[in-house]
Amino acid sequence: MKYLEAFINGYKGYASYLWHEITHPGWHNYFYWLLLVSVFFFALEIVKPWRKDQANFRKDFWLDVFYMFFNFFLFSLLIYAPISNVVVEFIKDGFFLVGVDIKELNPLWSLPLWAVLLIGFVLRDFIQWWIHRLLHRVTFLWEFHKVHHSVEEMGFAAHLRYHWMENVVYKSLEYLPLAFLIGLRLDQFFVIHIFTLAVGHFNHSNISVKGWIKGGILGLLIGIVLGFNLLELNVFINSTVNPYIIVAIGTSIGAIALGPIMKYLFNSPEMHIWHHAYELPKGRKYGINFGLTLAIWDYIFGTAEIPHDGKDIRLGFPGIENFPTNFVKQATHGFHKDD
Repeated sequence: MKYLEAFINGYKGYASYLWHEITHPGWHNYFYWLLLVSVFFFALEIVKPWRKDQANFRKDFWLDVFYMFFNFFLFSLLIYAPISNVVVEFIKDGFFLVGVDIKELNPLWSLPLWAVLLIGFVLRDFIQWWIHRLLHRVTFLWEFHKVHHSVEEMGFAAHLRYHWMENVVYKSLEYLPLAFLIGLRLDQFFVIHIFTLAVGHFNHSNISVKGWIKGGILGLLIGIVLGFNLLELNVFINSTVNPYIIVAIGTSIGAIALGPIMKYLFNSPEMHIWHHAYELPKGRKYGINFGLTLAIWDYIFGTAEIPHDGKDIRLGFPGIENFPTNFVKQATHGFHKDD
């Protein structure tokens, strides 16, 4: 009865949350941040496109827009929220029965929030990188992942075009290690979620950005975090230095020092386009450039490759001509032997 109540409360709780998000715009509102980030990258695609001959409203643009909201919100409402509520209660009960406090297992509990956020972000990205490779290596998982690779013209909205089963795979495989090592649910950390959303949109967008600009943006973000954390600690009392100077310094250092190495640190449209290539480089049967946010894992494990400027390469996979083209058929793809 307890688990049934948790299941029902999952529906009620998330439905109430989603309605509140839609009807209450604000700076900590995921719904409107998704809109804001999407409009930002769409505007960049219009003003300075990488592939100048590609239409602004490219092939499957509106299908991808629907996928954005489905995978960001509707999936949680229909499937994830009620089931995750039950799983969380089950795990809590299991630890209670053996007399273990899950917080005591967390080696990072005493660290400041910024350190937990940083470690959590890197750890989560590393786990997701391996899960992404798994989607390419395991045949039945690849059938689900084909939905994401069925994009034939790349744009920002393609970021969230993927089969709903990928949500199940990612959330199932990443939940326990993150819960044990971090002790917190990372999807509750607003800053991580929005940052990875923005990078994911960027990786799929029809734009190209120079390294020094990307380094400057990263330096800007670091400067904001550092500057205003020092402000909260009253470091600037009786000082001529203020947090805005820290932000300016961070931006400058980022552009100069981080600019040349940004392509090795973070994923980019120039790198990710090759992940979607119809014809993969020789000897790369299972794909290349698996990074979601960070590129470092691909360089560390030898899966990074950018053969040449790939802005006009063909996208997809062999057999894409016969792949379903509407949401309903794509959502059921992978469950039938005759697919």
